[in-house]
Amino acid sequence: MAGIDIFNNFYSGKRVLITGHTGFKGSWLAIWLHELGAEVIGVAKEPYSEKDNYVLSGIGQKIKADLRADIRDGQRMKEIFSEYQPEIVFHLAAQPLVRLSYDIPVETYETNVMGTINILEAIRATDSVNVGVMITTDKCYENKEQIWGYRENEPMGGYDPYSSSKGAAEIAISSWRRSFFNPKEYEKHGKSIASVRAGNVIGGGDWALDRIIPDCIRALEAGKPIEIRSPKAVRPWQHVLEPLSGYMLLAAKMWNEPTKYCEGWNFGPRAESITSVWEVAAKVIENYGSGELKDLSDPNALHEANLLMLDISKAKFLLGWEPRMDIGQTVKLTVDWYKEYAMKNVYHLCIGQIKRYIN
Repeated sequence: MAGIDIFNNFYSGKRVLITGHTGFKGSWLAIWLHELGAEVIGVAKEPYSEKDNYVLSGIGQKIKADLRADIRDGQRMKEIFSEYQPEIVFHLAAQPLVRLSYDIPVETYETNVMGTINILEAIRATDSVNVGVMITTDKCYENKEQIWGYRENEPMGGYDPYSSSKGAAEIAISSWRRSFFNPKEYEKHGKSIASVRAGNVIGGGDWALDRIIPDCIRALEAGKPIEIRSPKAVRPWQHVLEPLSGYMLLAAKMWNEPTKYCEGWNFGPRAESITSVWEVAAKVIENYGSGELKDLSDPNALHEANLLMLDISKAKFLLGWEPRMDIGQTVKLTVDWYKEYAMKNVYHLCIGQIKRYIN
């Protein structure tokens, strides 16, 4: 545990439930919390592929409970919460892909909106839960393609089914907080609920479709050119450990001062990490040591936002959180994972990367 605890031993012995722990972000969170001595209860569907970070790291065998369940099943969620009595909940389970949401819009809404409400209801029904951190996305904001970052108090919205489902989830979280977890009535319900929005997260062990890093690595491993769909799209890129450190810091603060931090929070990168898809792919090639890029932009493609940025002043000033890495370090740490995963113990590889990130 030495070298990876920046939370003053807060998580040691805490019962922490993660939804979506088989996913990319969830697996990294489960590894970090397990190393910090938390009793981790994971609730998720099957992992996406055999090469996912969750599978290769073996984190499922290490944590207290590794459960398969669908967050759309509200009754099952209440049963799991009742059985394991978590104290802190990180809700990450989602349908997280913009382009897929055009193919399965109803399932995207069922998972991202009703699934979130089911978790809120399970929290409400379970006395042991003190803190709930609900993870949404930077795409929950009504995107005006403006050049300045969105602040936490700006309107929710979304063009595609994915983004709008996350905007709707944010509205539901806010409603449940006012109606059932109101800070003014904290003495009655004893719960602190926050929502968190991160930028475009990259890192080792992500193999999802239509995401730039997995697309790059698949092409590189196959010896093919990297085909870039939206070369000019600008995104706030950040390493997966950046927002996770923010979520974990926030949960600790909420535990200690429950009525002060129960609101929405942005965890994005520094301004210089807000760069185009093409530039990120070029950095991947540079770090990988081989490969070439191919521009495949299609003027008739499905709508995806071209420009999206977060204002992180609130997290900086009120939580004392800020990003540790620039875009160069972010891509290097990510590519290093993909260069090493086939030869190394992946669990130890992840712990080593968390140490590198912190130091």
